[in-house]
Amino acid sequence: MDLVISNDSRSRRLAYYLAEEEYLATKYPGRDFFFAWQVQPTVIVGRNQLLEREINVDFCRENGVDIVRRKSGGGAVVADMNNIMFSYVTSSDDVCATFGEYTSLVASALRELGLNASDNSRNDILIGDRKVSGNAYYHLPGRSIVHGTMLYDYDPVLMSNALRPSVSKLSSHGVQSARSRVTTIREHLPHLSIGEFLDHILKSVPNGGHTLLLTDSDVEAIEKIEQSYFRPGWLSGKNPRGTVSNTERLDGIGEIRVDLALSKGRITSVTLSGDYLENSDAGDVINNSLIGTPYNREDVSSALGKLNLSSLIPNLTIEKFIDIIF
Repeated sequence: MDLVISNDSRSRRLAYYLAEEEYLATKYPGRDFFFAWQVQPTVIVGRNQLLEREINVDFCRENGVDIVRRKSGGGAVVADMNNIMFSYVTSSDDVCATFGEYTSLVASALRELGLNASDNSRNDILIGDRKVSGNAYYHLPGRSIVHGTMLYDYDPVLMSNALRPSVSKLSSHGVQSARSRVTTIREHLPHLSIGEFLDHILKSVPNGGHTLLLTDSDVEAIEKIEQSYFRPGWLSGKNPRGTVSNTERLDGIGEIRVDLALSKGRITSVTLSGDYLENSDAGDVINNSLIGTPYNREDVSSALGKLNLSSLIPNLTIEKFIDIIF
């Protein structure tokens, strides 16, 4: 695994680093990469989340907090200079296995510091039973990208006000607030500076690989990709107006909301949203499979039976999905 180094010290918006992942994945298809980065206060919403449900947009706008939608699934997270963000790019078509390998590497690096760290069954890295890192992934042909937060410290005002975690999400963790289920590196290692912590991660996770120094031409290409995150409609995301809307939080999967538009008893569109992780654009595949299907359990089950749902959204079965729809 090779470590990527920037050729300047400019402060970049978060979308630049997401674009850097895409650039590395396509420009260097035979190499694995890891890099770390930090940003000014930003909220990052998952690909399939509804903006107004997940984020306190007014607070963000009034306080200069940037809002970016990433191309991976999962939930909304807050980043600022108290966070270190990690990106991992590798050759793989097995996204779930790649995801597990990455979180295991990071958890191992934390254990080297004497922390009781582990990666759980979904997308978190824990110290004890509290979350210190949330991660997400997405897939390009032959390539997998994993990225996530590492909470060295936190801004309590930003964390408490920027997000709107759903009641079902908090209930699933048996807690009353988002803050109560997270911890920080600084809480456990108060004498370790953020710079010393980052140095440890950059030595431990790549584990002796080569170094790639980005050139001016690399940066120019990344900046072009970055503009895709600012195109009209991308940030606002999905805006379903279905006649049937159901939401369920499933263990090991996350929250899935299904919005169906119906006409004359048949499905005319399906919109999926939530903080679930996906191996491809599950919403488009499911939508295309169900358009025109009569709105009843038997016909919907038959149409979904032609798909391998668990290959689209890990751990999701037809039975679970049918229960959400009906």
